[in-house]
Amino acid sequence: MMNKRTLDMWVGAFVLIGFGAIMFLALKVANQSAYSLAGTSTYRVLARFDNIGGLKIRAPVKSAGVVVGRVADIAFDNQTYEAVVTMNVGSDHPFPRDTAAKILTSGLLGEQYIGLSAGGDTANLKDGDTLKITQSAIVLENLISQFLYSKAAEGDEKKQ
Repeated sequence: MMNKRTLDMWVGAFVLIGFGAIMFLALKVANQSAYSLAGTSTYRVLARFDNIGGLKIRAPVKSAGVVVGRVADIAFDNQTYEAVVTMNVGSDHPFPRDTAAKILTSGLLGEQYIGLSAGGDTANLKDGDTLKITQSAIVLENLISQFLYSKAAEGDEKKQ
């Protein structure tokens, strides 16, 4: 028969392993895993948006469905009243200077990410460049209110 001290040690070890597993899953779900392997260099790209919706730091930056970087910082520009998003893109993924950035959503209610669409310029982006072509996030609440407003306007026209 196991003595109380040994049993307590086994229970403690089990609790620690369970806590470690929960933390691992929480970090995976929260998208906190590193973008790339250690030692891979990145370059910084900025983009300005009127509305970033629910975009968060560490959100993926994707091109053709492949993660090519991560959102490093989100700031507000007091002069232009726009959100300035800083992205770290892997140096092994060069993009033309006329690349476009859109804030997209995975699925109907999934996480938001930045989608890059490569342009046709022969010169590539350099560290610190700002993307000129951007498309803000589509906010579901705004779409619903526009739909309801247009339906209400149609109803008013039919009454007249």
